[in-house]
Amino acid sequence: LTGRENELLQYLADRKNKVCRHKDILVTIWGKNDYFNRKSLNVFITRLRKYLEKDENIKLENVHNEGFVLRVME
Repeated sequence: LTGRENELLQYLADRKNKVCRHKDILVTIWGKNDYFNRKSLNVFITRLRKYLEKDENIKLENVHNEGFVLRVME
């Protein structure tokens, strides 16, 4: 993982099975909430999904107009 991918995955893992709002992720990791950072966030989410796709117990889901949830089945 790159440094940013690692930061994002750690942020999501710390809040597993809870909705992480776009705005909160952007402010925490990128330092600001704007259009360009939101596009970057979507790219990093796509990359993380590719890394995680082999484990059927972990899903990175969109929550429409809210953010993302790292679903971990236990």
